[in-house]
Amino acid sequence: MSDKAATAAIPNNLEAFWMPFTANRQFKKAPRMFVGAKDMHYTTADGRQVLDGTAGLWCCNAGHGRPRIVEAVQRQVAEMDYAPAFQMGHPRAFELAARLAALLPSPLDHVFFTGSGSESVDTALKIALAYQRAIGQGSRTRLIGRERGYHGVGFGGISVGGIVNNRKHFGTMLGGVDHIRHTHDPARNAFTRGEPEHGAEFADDLIKVIQLHDPSTIAAVIVEPVAGSTGVLIPPKGYLKRLREICDQHGILLIFDEVITGFGRLGTGFATDYFGVVPDLITTAKGITSGVIPMGAVFCSSTIYETFMTGPEHMIELFHGYTYSAHPVACAAALGTLDTYEEEGLLTRAAELASYWEDAVHSLKDCPKVIDVRNLGLIGAIELESIPGEPTKRAFSAFLKAYDDGLLIRTTGDIIALSPPLIISKAQIDELFGKLRTVLQSNI
Repeated sequence: MSDKAATAAIPNNLEAFWMPFTANRQFKKAPRMFVGAKDMHYTTADGRQVLDGTAGLWCCNAGHGRPRIVEAVQRQVAEMDYAPAFQMGHPRAFELAARLAALLPSPLDHVFFTGSGSESVDTALKIALAYQRAIGQGSRTRLIGRERGYHGVGFGGISVGGIVNNRKHFGTMLGGVDHIRHTHDPARNAFTRGEPEHGAEFADDLIKVIQLHDPSTIAAVIVEPVAGSTGVLIPPKGYLKRLREICDQHGILLIFDEVITGFGRLGTGFATDYFGVVPDLITTAKGITSGVIPMGAVFCSSTIYETFMTGPEHMIELFHGYTYSAHPVACAAALGTLDTYEEEGLLTRAAELASYWEDAVHSLKDCPKVIDVRNLGLIGAIELESIPGEPTKRAFSAFLKAYDDGLLIRTTGDIIALSPPLIISKAQIDELFGKLRTVLQSNI
């Protein structure tokens, strides 16, 4: 796009759009507009190239404008734009479900399609509650989340989630929800490379919650294997295995929210592979279509699925679903994405780059105001000392400076989070951290 055309793309009226998770007044005074994207870069309205350090919003794992995905979407929208998922089907939904199920360890053999990560979380919570009732455990209605957890923005997700600002404005939310502690322990684990050595015992918080409420009241526990949106909190060694053991001992379902960690982010297909812990349900979205078309999915075990497949065959087994479940264009995008992942080895590429990435992330530990650095796979976080009385301002200033310098980063609180497309090269990793070092040394 020419500079003239790009500049012309800026709308004259910004007021009507109430932007999500955005400082609207600040943005509309000095808008930051993207008008194009290809591979590792965005193009701004003034014609600059911005290196994507966040895979869009943790989602564009295959990069931008990838031919296989673009062509699949174009073909599908011309062939059939929409088909209902209630009592009807279309071939690509079944093809996609089979290909996805093949990526997961047994017994995670069934897929329920949604339109987003938030919908995936609410779906998984509802399946867990309905399953417990179906097996005669109807008293198990309690759901357990974790402090600082992020599980989307539906009422189910913010109820089991644990990010204060996502919860405090919206009333009492779901009843019967409790939380265990997060695993962040900077006193013992600051500047750890990879999985922290200390903190597996935090999983035993679940035992305390079970003792408080009695296991017969608890349906499921939901955690992010790596807590992403709160600022990249890496689980201590053995923590997730301990959660699995406790859930097994007490008949509680374990749900992994892999909306961020799924589809290659850690150098394996999913975090369940990386940590060697198999949950009962997995929520996904984002990387399933590399962000091209909104879509999500919930993987569930054969045991859960088969429990519902009883009674008269003409009866609906689960009264749940969405207008856009298994949307044909989204399915086409997902199939094109899987083709791209497979042909380019992207689901394991992060493992090849992990050591180089780790060194690059930790090279910033000497920068001013850096109080912690964390990494796993192709995820990184740089935590900054907050400005007294002005929390989040230092990281937001870094975000603005990085954008001006041609780099897109993500901030949450005073933490810079990084999760580039899986196609990133070593030279681009050097560029990313070179730019970020300049930002952090700029007296923000």
